[in-house]
Amino acid sequence: MPDQEANNAEAPEPIVLETTPDGAAVGDEAADDRPLPKTQAEFFERAREKVRSKFPKTPGVYLFQDEKGRVLYVGKAKNLRARAGSYFLKAAAEDPRTMGLVKAAYEIDYLDAESEVDALLMESRLIKDILPRFNRDLRDNKSFPYLQITTHEDFPRVEITREPKSSSAKLYGPFTSVGALRGALQALQKAFKFRTCSLDIEDGDERWRWFRPCLLASIDQCTAPCNLRVSKEDYRKDIARLRTFLEGGRKKLLKEMREEMALASKELKFEKAAKLRDEINALERLKERGDLEEHEQPEVFYVDPKKGVTGLQKVLGLAEPPRVIEGVDIAHLGGGETVASLVRFIDGMPFKPGYRRFRIREVDGVDDYASIREVVSRRYGGLKEMDEIFPDLLLIDGGKGQLAKGMEAFEQLGVAPPTTVISLAKKEELVYRPGESEPLRLSRHAFALRLLQYVRDESHRFAQHYHHLLRSKRTLGE
Repeated sequence: MPDQEANNAEAPEPIVLETTPDGAAVGDEAADDRPLPKTQAEFFERAREKVRSKFPKTPGVYLFQDEKGRVLYVGKAKNLRARAGSYFLKAAAEDPRTMGLVKAAYEIDYLDAESEVDALLMESRLIKDILPRFNRDLRDNKSFPYLQITTHEDFPRVEITREPKSSSAKLYGPFTSVGALRGALQALQKAFKFRTCSLDIEDGDERWRWFRPCLLASIDQCTAPCNLRVSKEDYRKDIARLRTFLEGGRKKLLKEMREEMALASKELKFEKAAKLRDEINALERLKERGDLEEHEQPEVFYVDPKKGVTGLQKVLGLAEPPRVIEGVDIAHLGGGETVASLVRFIDGMPFKPGYRRFRIREVDGVDDYASIREVVSRRYGGLKEMDEIFPDLLLIDGGKGQLAKGMEAFEQLGVAPPTTVISLAKKEELVYRPGESEPLRLSRHAFALRLLQYVRDESHRFAQHYHHLLRSKRTLGE
């Protein structure tokens, strides 16, 4: 699907392969001079050896070609040698999903990428520009995800959509995996700090000055235009840099940013220079940590506290909305120190006087399960001794195993747990409940899930903060 845009900005330079008049890619030898392999086994052996000897173990895209050099299929890889090599196993020739491709292919080649994020973007641009035959399902099926940047708003938002707009938006895609795209989005957000919310923010509207930003602002992944913390001009500069990066201009972008940083420093605009320095560092670190799974996390949306607790009452089958919610998380300090955090929410909003920190004392090494059992035991054993009221809902960060250890702690204490104890597994955002074999899967847009994410992410942030305090003390020898 072609990019659509409200203005007449210059279209990005596409990634294309040089071709002959008949559409064949130009290579080291003329396509028509290539002899056809006598058997499929012969092609497999030749391609397998090429992958083994010439493909690197780094990110990039691989391209299958036919006997005339025409690109049949484009795919991305975190490890080119391992991913491309998987096509030349017996199973690939028998698998209905890959059978047609490997039988039609004559050659395989690759293009390097600086990170897995870059490989994902390169794959999308190549598919759109070359229109490979075996990527046709991707090109024709509008249910595949796109990255969409709005162009009609004062503060453009960046979002993932399966129903792209036909106007007032800049589109990138389609992409093959929404999970990989979400990981890339989060990685890029650390550098460009754009918003992903659906708020209608107008520049100069003073009402926004009193708005409470979401968690992304707290963890420095959004410049919070919703609170007027960034000017329209500066925010749009960040969006322009993001677009340059998405369109394949990493080197050009870094060069321009370094020049701008040097000028800002020369003009004694040190705050601007520091901001640019941090963005440059974040982009350069993509080479080291461009792992899509590493960055994959749910987008943080505006949380409506009242709708959040009401939603939890409904989906968890509670008699009343859970007014007091506590969340527990574990963090590790270099494998040798384990800490825990406990956050308290009242009526869907953080109640920071109720936050607590725990240094795990009874567990040797890294053991999240045992650490959860210890912190639950200490927290609620203490509440029992002081005859204090338990929360309505306890949220444990993790899956079925962490939940089981939390319930085990209550059993050993001989006390009734809070009204409800659940755990939230981050990867797929599944809710586990005691006595239930199957997890509860909530809509990604449900207010109940958004509130649980807020509690979970706040407990994670608080645990990491304690983690950093301990690390600083250890470094300073305090």
